[in-house]
Formats: sequence, structure tokens, C-alpha cells
Amino acid sequence: MGGANLEIFKFGMYIMFPIGWMYYFGTNLESRFTVPDFWPAPEKTHRIPFEREEMKAELDRLKAQRQERKAKRLEELAQQKEREESKRD
Repeated sequence: MGGANLEIFKFGMYIMFPIGWMYYFGTNLESRFTVPDFWPAPEKTHRIPFEREEMKAELDRLKAQRQERKAKRLEELAQQKEREESKRD
């Protein structure tokens, strides 16, 4: 069939192909396979409060946010009821 040269070539391919594959994907990963701005900057992420004042401020912020959402939800429900009553008349 092919002889010794073909067998040596096949053996070389069997050895070099995985090594080449690992070299290609294993080197220079940062510049080749990164997505810019994938992770948010540290100043834009949540920061856990450790001080008592920070905790109180965060709790107040969360309570205000929850009250705003509740007021908005109640307002939407009132408007929805008004629309349903106007449809009945």
C-alpha cells in the first residue's frame, strides 16, 4: 500500500494534530477569545455594606424602592378596576 513513509506521516499527524490544537487554543487566550465589557466594572456591581450606617442606608433604600413598587402596583390595580367598571356600564 503506502509504505514506511506514509506510516511515518500518519504517525506524525496523529501526534502533531492534538499538540497543534492545544497550542492554538492554549496560547494568547486573552486577546483572541475575549468579549469586551462582558463582566461589569467593580464600581457598577453590588457592594455589600459592612458598616452599620451603610446597612441602614441600604435598608432604607430597599424599603423606599419596595414602597414605590407597591404604590405603582396599587395604582395600576385601581385603574384596571375603573376600566372594568366603565365597561360594565
